[in-house]
Amino acid sequence: MDKTKVGIIGCGNISGIYLKNGQETFDVLEIAACADLLPERAQEQAEKFGVGCACSVEELLADPEIKIVLNLTIPQAHFSVAMQAIEAGKSVHNEKPLTLTREEGRQLLDAAEKNGVRVGCAPDTFLGGGHQTCRKLIDDGWIGEPVAATAFMLCHGHESWHPSPVFYYKAGGGPMFDMGPYYLTALINLMGPVSRVSGEANITFPQRTITSQPLYGTRVDVDTPTHISSTLQFASGAIGTIITSFDVWSHQLPCIEIYGTEGSLRVPDPNGFGGPVSVRRSGASEWHDVPLTHIYAENSRGIGVADMAYGLQSGRPHRANGKLAYHVLDIMHATLDSPLQGRHIAIESTCERPAALPMGLTAGQLDA
Repeated sequence: MDKTKVGIIGCGNISGIYLKNGQETFDVLEIAACADLLPERAQEQAEKFGVGCACSVEELLADPEIKIVLNLTIPQAHFSVAMQAIEAGKSVHNEKPLTLTREEGRQLLDAAEKNGVRVGCAPDTFLGGGHQTCRKLIDDGWIGEPVAATAFMLCHGHESWHPSPVFYYKAGGGPMFDMGPYYLTALINLMGPVSRVSGEANITFPQRTITSQPLYGTRVDVDTPTHISSTLQFASGAIGTIITSFDVWSHQLPCIEIYGTEGSLRVPDPNGFGGPVSVRRSGASEWHDVPLTHIYAENSRGIGVADMAYGLQSGRPHRANGKLAYHVLDIMHATLDSPLQGRHIAIESTCERPAALPMGLTAGQLDA
């Protein structure tokens, strides 16, 4: 298979794993260039990972050989950078979330369709071995028909460790927009799209004090909800409960569990690619661990970009696609809209469950 050339815009902390996997793991990818608002940061990453070109954003977008732009900028820049890539005739894969607003998301998808290019978006963790094992168990009927799910992402925020945590407490931040994409994408992969949402939200601590460096002692006014509880009505009829919080000191709740007519399934952390996976079927006296059926159980960030490259070459749909990412964005906004409006919110968007990965793949490949 030919290599697809990729240009990375945004060379912050997360770029390292994308660069590593893009250069070493996925045969279909070639990281051809990287760019950043700070040229020295792009140069540093290019030298570290053996990328041939560190350049400006304008130079990267003008390169006709680059077919995919991997957009690793901050969330506030996702829309503008992605639109520049699309207008330059390139497909784009954004870090999460797709955009900050629904309107931006719709504009992005419309522009991509008009220009004949593709949109993809993180997270791609649902393509990992742990979550693909869960998908196979559900598809093969191990727990019967899924009827309910629970999902919990609870911590006490990022101001104690993150070097620049302010944006987590502003519009477009908070636990739902920060971690919700992982959990919602995992649930949609396993159970399909969501049709209705009802939520409650609160700001427990209206001000946070940063205790990490270099902003130690800085006080941050909290402008977005930091404890959010939501009920999800899936189009299938199943009911889900998801709680995301930056207000909880500790807990012992599972990341995700799926409950079916014939048993229950414990799903691994959706912020990772591997296991463990456990099942307790009807009549069983205890939970049993299930060996992973798929590869990519290690940190495989960039697998969604590689899957897009396969799609561009073969014409098949890619899995971490724009419609899926927009549906997640729509659900997150609806979760915050619901308590403000005091009612259920119907989800206007929808998407298909992404195709499951085939079994028996060799490392670096995505098509059998």
